Amino acid sequence: MVPIVLVLLAAGTLMVMAHRQDSADERREKEALEQIAGHVRSYEDAVRGEGRNGFASRERAQDVARQNQGVLVSYAQSGRALTTLVRFFATYEDASFFGSSASRAYRCYSIRFQPGAGGGPSRTLVPPMECHRT
Repeated sequence: MVPIVLVLLAAGTLMVMAHRQDSADERREKEALEQIAGHVRSYEDAVRGEGRNGFASRERAQDVARQNQGVLVSYAQSGRALTTLVRFFATYEDASFFGSSASRAYRCYSIRFQPGAGGGPSRTLVPPMECHRT
């Protein structure tokens, strides 16, 4: 009887530890996604600031994306609008019983800038499958 109780106690302990680890990993991933949201806002502000007399150039938009942990995937000017597709990322620590490793959270946004548009640029989250280098 004692061995069964010990096995159940050990299994219960491992389940609790796994649950705590999963919760911590989810929290760290959520924090990484919050960092990405900050990078997106910073990117929007910088690109909008560059385009006071028109639009930021492709090179400048690419530099701003890089400074904000992003990669410019596409850049398209049409009429009085600029649309950029940028993949942003943040790193976080993902831990398990076997150790920890660095993981990355990704988000891809299509951002449309229009001069004089009230409320600033419009942002759309793009599915990962559609966010690839062109």
